[in-house]
Amino acid sequence: MHVLRPQFRIEEQRALAFAARRGFGVIVAADERGPRGSHVPFVLDRRDGRAIVQIHLTAKNPLVGLADGNTRFLLIVAGDDAYVSNDWYASPDNVSTWLYEAVHLSGVAHLRGLEKNRGHGDALLAASEARLPKSPWDLSQMEPDKRESMLAAIRVIDLVVDEVEGQAKLNQHKSDADHVAVADKLARSEESGHRRLAQAMRALRPGLGYDAS
Repeated sequence: MHVLRPQFRIEEQRALAFAARRGFGVIVAADERGPRGSHVPFVLDRRDGRAIVQIHLTAKNPLVGLADGNTRFLLIVAGDDAYVSNDWYASPDNVSTWLYEAVHLSGVAHLRGLEKNRGHGDALLAASEARLPKSPWDLSQMEPDKRESMLAAIRVIDLVVDEVEGQAKLNQHKSDADHVAVADKLARSEESGHRRLAQAMRALRPGLGYDAS
């Protein structure tokens, strides 16, 4: 990831926490034909002091064969984004831009044996179900033959993370007046992602004269 400005960089532990909260991203690796990617849910764990991203793919996915313990994979985890028009700023002659938050995690990928499938499924479901306001559903509630057939159709991959890159482009380089003007515009948006970005911007510079919206 090319970090546009030093003040946009997300510190490593915050970047890992951001990725864990999102729990969904794009996994990418390259074979002789070029880049290949898949959209995947994931769980982020720590083992022996290292961050491990665990994903699963269908057995026929071309990325499975690349998880050979040598090939590097990249996981792209995107947060909210918003277009900012140049006439949203308080001062003149600004350039329109996009604000966003994103984290890249990369490292060597390892294919795990089929005996790891159930543990991965349980961990992924536990993390995903915890996001919902209901009693969690788990694999033990599934008809056993169907559950085992489903688990046998996937392959579990561990991405051992050795590089963490994160960027939060939230107008940190702009004046207080411009920062407030854009945050207030986003706070009034009908899109929930825009409103979340406004909250993040306001948290960066609390105490300014934001609208009450």
